[in-house]
Amino acid sequence: MINGQIRDKEVRVIGENNEQLGIMSAAEAQKLADEAGLDLVKIAPTAKPPVCRIVDYGKFKYEQTRREKEAKKKQKTIEIKEIRMSPNIDTNDLNTKVQAARKFLEKGDRVKVTIRFRGRELAHMNDNKYILDNFAEALADCSTVEKPAKIEGRTLTMFLTEKKN
Repeated sequence: MINGQIRDKEVRVIGENNEQLGIMSAAEAQKLADEAGLDLVKIAPTAKPPVCRIVDYGKFKYEQTRREKEAKKKQKTIEIKEIRMSPNIDTNDLNTKVQAARKFLEKGDRVKVTIRFRGRELAHMNDNKYILDNFAEALADCSTVEKPAKIEGRTLTMFLTEKKN
């Protein structure tokens, strides 16, 4: 809210040089802002009393969007990488998949490990849970199991995340 939109009886006013001007009526604060040739902007509406600042609104809005962009740049997005296997995977193939998962985890991504069952393999779903257990055990030094192995339709799924120090 800016200028005439502020309807509060009393507001705490901060001047253009970040100095506290104290608590006063909204009309008095608006008069001070007009004398300085600037705008009265409500920056903390939930405070008791609300906090308003005397500032150039265009410049204030520009600074605010620039800060938001900077915060977005520094933010890291966590991706989910998927490792797919079949129930009759051999140990060397499993080791290759473990190395790929290790790279993903070191980058900070989450890893979704799935075993896909087809045809007659569906009858032995629960017997192949040990494959995911071995997978998690091989990565125990750098990861933790976020969600343990769970059957979802034709797949057995487990989530791993990077271990926090």
